[in-house]
Amino acid sequence: MKRMTLLVLITGLLSVVLSGCGYNSLQVQEESVFKAWADVESTLQRRADLIPNLVETVKGYAKHEQETLQAVIEARAKVGSMQISAKDLNNPEAMQQFTAAQGGLSSALSRLMVVVERYPDLKANQSFLDLQNQLEGTENRINVSRQRYNTAVSNFNGAIRKFPASLTNKFLLHLERKEYFKAEKGAEVAPKVTF
Repeated sequence: MKRMTLLVLITGLLSVVLSGCGYNSLQVQEESVFKAWADVESTLQRRADLIPNLVETVKGYAKHEQETLQAVIEARAKVGSMQISAKDLNNPEAMQQFTAAQGGLSSALSRLMVVVERYPDLKANQSFLDLQNQLEGTENRINVSRQRYNTAVSNFNGAIRKFPASLTNKFLLHLERKEYFKAEKGAEVAPKVTF
């Protein structure tokens, strides 16, 4: 009888300890980080898909501004060639290079918008306005996706540091801290737009 009670007590204690160790929740949270990163990539792809249409529309109106259009095309190509995978999310250098390439594209697009201001007919063109609205919406989606990714990273990084999940991670999972999506250097300074 005493042995049976001890066995039930040990089994109950083990089930409580194992249910609270965080083994499954840590893996679910890491998957949330990967999903959030995929959402960022998806919105960045949407932007990359829209840019050729925007450039072609602008080209029809602004043949004189070939340099600006070329900068957009080159920045898009650079962004297209730079891929970061889920396994690189804990690599600060890879994240920094990726962010710099995205910043170059954003900068080129800003210069393109200045060109638009110089060509009133272009602003009035319905297809350009539609593309501009799509691009603006995409930029907003990218920002939201980045914020959601950083939230998922924050939750994950916090979870692997909290007790008792930290012990589970240390002894069983060995999951690494993920890198946040950070602004590129100089982003804190507002861009100057001159006409």
